[in-house]
Formats: sequence, C-alpha cells, structure tokens
Amino acid sequence: MESLQRYFGLFDESRTSTQAMEDLFSLFSDDMSFVLNGDRKEGIESWKMFMKMFYEYNSDIKHMFEGWERVEGTDQYQTKWAVCGKKKTGEVFTQEGIDIAHLDENGKICYLENVPADSAAFQQYKQI
Repeated sequence: MESLQRYFGLFDESRTSTQAMEDLFSLFSDDMSFVLNGDRKEGIESWKMFMKMFYEYNSDIKHMFEGWERVEGTDQYQTKWAVCGKKKTGEVFTQEGIDIAHLDENGKICYLENVPADSAAFQQYKQI
C-alpha cells in the first residue's frame, strides 16, 4: 500500500527532480501494465516513455486524491483524483477521474488504470 500512497506525490515531484522520477519508477514492477483512458500499455519502459512525454507537454502539475481504498470483492484499490496543471503552451487545465491499481506480492504497482472523466484525455499519448 505504501507504493500507492507515494504515487501521486512522486508523480508531481518528478517534474523537477530526477531522484523523484527514479523513486516513482521504483514503485512499479518491470512487467507492469497501465491503461490511459482505455488505451493499454505494457512494461516499465512504456511507463517511462509516458512520463517523458507527459512532461514534454506539461510544465507543472498538482494532484489531489481522496485516498486509496480496496475495491470490495477484488484485489484492486481505487481512488478519486483531481489535477490542475499548466501545459508548455501556457494553457492551464483541470481534470478529474479515478485510478484503479493492483499490487504484486512485493507491494509494487503491477497494474494502474487511469479513468478520467474527460473521454478525450490522453489522446496525444496513444503513440507510445
């Protein structure tokens, strides 16, 4: 559960800190899967590419989340989140949604699904 508790803070810090970026990557298993608004990607290298692209498009970001809770009857966790950010173009944005996660036997994130309220979110990342 510690991996999930650290996830959003490290995501935000990784914009300006290579150590935070490395710490963020260490939260995930090498064979992890992630889903961005329905588009599934496999492996930690794909996650690293997503993070690099994310900060190529965005110059600042701040997440808020309600806290991870186990989804009853499953081995998954879920949290509601909101984010505000600023794109490199200077445009500001907000988004909200939920994240769904699964941890492996070592407590690392092996599955992370981002379900934004905006169905058009993350379209620019489909090329990963």
